Amino acid sequence: MKVLFIGGTGVLSSACTELAINRGIDLYHLNRGLSRNIRQLQGAKTIIANKWNLEETAKVLENQKFDVVVDFIAYEPEHIQNDISLFSGKIKQFIFISSASAYQIPEILPVTEETPLDNPYWEYSRKKIECELILKEAGVKINFPYTIIRPSHTYDKTKIPSIGGYTVLHRMLLGLPVILPGDGTSIWTLTWHKDFAVGLVGLLGNQKAIGESFHITSDEWLTWNQIYNVLAVELGVNPTIVHIPSETIARYDAEIGSGLLGDKAHSMIFDNSKIKKIVPDFNPQVKFREGAKEVIKWYKENTLKLQVDGHINAFMDELIADFNKFSCFRP
Repeated sequence: MKVLFIGGTGVLSSACTELAINRGIDLYHLNRGLSRNIRQLQGAKTIIANKWNLEETAKVLENQKFDVVVDFIAYEPEHIQNDISLFSGKIKQFIFISSASAYQIPEILPVTEETPLDNPYWEYSRKKIECELILKEAGVKINFPYTIIRPSHTYDKTKIPSIGGYTVLHRMLLGLPVILPGDGTSIWTLTWHKDFAVGLVGLLGNQKAIGESFHITSDEWLTWNQIYNVLAVELGVNPTIVHIPSETIARYDAEIGSGLLGDKAHSMIFDNSKIKKIVPDFNPQVKFREGAKEVIKWYKENTLKLQVDGHINAFMDELIADFNKFSCFRP
């Protein structure tokens, strides 16, 4: 099977790359060749092109044939329109990496693939929904062979699952307070990237997946308080956590706030029975306590000497100071 990954060097695609190559897939990456190879990827053949330039991409792909194409970096409706133009009638399967943040705030848990899509808070999620609708329309009108994947919060050793990235760990080490939205008791699902890869790679070339949508997530559920405490234990510190309403956080930083109100502030538990039925070997193995060890090890070896993110640091200092100053501060 000959497969093209558009992207290929990110958190999700790197794990999928490793597994696909191990399973004997003839794998290609299409990207600009600019990303630092921090994940030590080997074995995929790289096609250099700017995916956002349709004419350039069409030219470099004109003599190439693939069974499956996976687009890891389509965020705008225009990106999906370009994919349809490039690959219609030429491939057996197109896989779009959407997002579980596209689901509406669930009234009933767990979330299934039939949960309606709606996110009034986060533009990123609304654009993913638009991309899905374009694909579904193409599936009906021109028989475009799409599959939609909705990952939730997927991480690897380089991606710290905290609101503020590695700056949060820096602050913990320095004894500075860090922010958690609400009371920290909303339930969240974290998925190790190699566990995700088993589900995604198992769908490559799978005709039962055509015209279908799947979320691929862990079955482990943790509160945000537990997530931060696990990170703190691995750091060997006793963190000072300040709980602040998501609505208040959004007033201080609209970008962070949209991701909270549209995603992380709400409990999300997923029913993975659909992907497990199609891909029987999908069975997430890595618990967050194990993944956190890899995260902290990489953090200490690679980012400890870097300067903290000035914006995140100032944002937390200002918000915490104001919140402590005004005892009746409310959203």
